[in-house]
Parts: sequence; C-alpha cells; structure tokens
Amino acid sequence: MSVSKAKNETDPTDPVSDVTWLQHNRIRLALHQLKEGRPRGHGNPLLILHGLGELTRLPADPWDHWSGPIWGLDLTGHGQSQVPKGGGYTAEVLMGDVDVALAHLGPVTLFGRGLGAYIALLVAGARPELVNGVVLTDGSGLTGGGEGPQSSTWYLPADADGRAPDPYALYELSNDVRPSDYAIGFLQLLLNGSELDVPLVVAAKNRPPWLAAVAKDPGVVCEGLPQAFERYNQS
Repeated sequence: MSVSKAKNETDPTDPVSDVTWLQHNRIRLALHQLKEGRPRGHGNPLLILHGLGELTRLPADPWDHWSGPIWGLDLTGHGQSQVPKGGGYTAEVLMGDVDVALAHLGPVTLFGRGLGAYIALLVAGARPELVNGVVLTDGSGLTGGGEGPQSSTWYLPADADGRAPDPYALYELSNDVRPSDYAIGFLQLLLNGSELDVPLVVAAKNRPPWLAAVAKDPGVVCEGLPQAFERYNQS
C-alpha cells in the first residue's frame, strides 16, 4: 500500500484540507483529516463513511465534542477518489477501500451514513480488532437493491466520463443485493470478536430489512446520535 499527503486544491472553501492518498489495488483513495483532535492516546479516532453519491464533509454536532481525530474516506468512484473504468462496484469492493484505511489508521470508531452504514457493518465484522464501536445512521444508499437479485439489464449512463460520483456506482450500488442473513453473519462476527459490551449502535430511523434484522439482535443498541457518540468518545 502506498501513502502520500497533499493539500486539497480542488475547492479552497471546502472544510476538508488535509488529504492522505492511499492505494487500493489500482484505485487511488482520498483519506481526509477533518479534525486533529487531542494528542495520540487521548481519544479514539473516528472514521466517517459517506452515503451513496456523496463525498466527505465535516458535519456539525455531535462531532464538535469528539475528543479524538476525525477522518473521512472518499470511497471508490466518489469525492476525490479515483473513478475506475467500466464500473464493477459491489459493497465488498468498498469494504476493501475501508480495510486499506484501517491498515493506515489503526483502530477507529466507524460512523456510516446510508451506503457507508452497510459498509461499516461489513468491515466491523471482518476486522473487529480494529473497530472501537460502530454507529449506523440514515443516508443515501442505505437500502441497496433489497434482499434478492433484480433485472440484470441496464443502459450505459451517457455521462460516464470519469467524474465522481461515478454513474456506474450510483446504479450498481443502489441495486446491490443485501440479504438479512448476510448482514447478520457479519454482525455475529463483530459481536464474537469485539471486546466492547456494545460494539454497534443503530441510530437510523429508516430500517430496510437488513438493518431491521441487525437492530433486533440483543447485542445491538438503538439510540440517538448524541448518545451513540458519547458511548464511544472515550480515551
């Protein structure tokens, strides 16, 4: 994995300024440092995973009170990250994006919006030793394509010209199949591998079948964002 750092020269008014470039196979990923936080060892790092078609932004409260550094990852085909040729997006591909970020950052608390919430669940189950809590909330791409496959016929977007967000990503990830039992499998990996009493919080009000199944598990807590962040905002 190659790593380099640069200043964001795309938009000087963008609150995102410090960018670390990571390499996931042939794709260049933009990892943004949104807040420095306290010195290392005095607060959990927080990694934000955005929704479908979105890019990394620094939200308002309850983030202001997060004591550790805050990072945001532009997933493949989004924000400043590279757009691959010809699509081929799956949740598991984006899961690999986050795995590269974890290899660079070390243990973090994950916050996922929409599509990012589903990716956060998968990553937390696969890497429980690197996740100090997960918060899932509403956002674009939360539902995906439902629990079963749909039609495989579609048309090439006319504006698929290499700009983010990639139209291929918007189509393929909004039709990505998300069976409840698949999501529960990753949840069980997290519950069995985490040292936390409550490793995952559902703060989403909209709950498609996969998330409704996760929220019903006795090892999961459902609460608002302020309470969720206070739970994991510890030294």
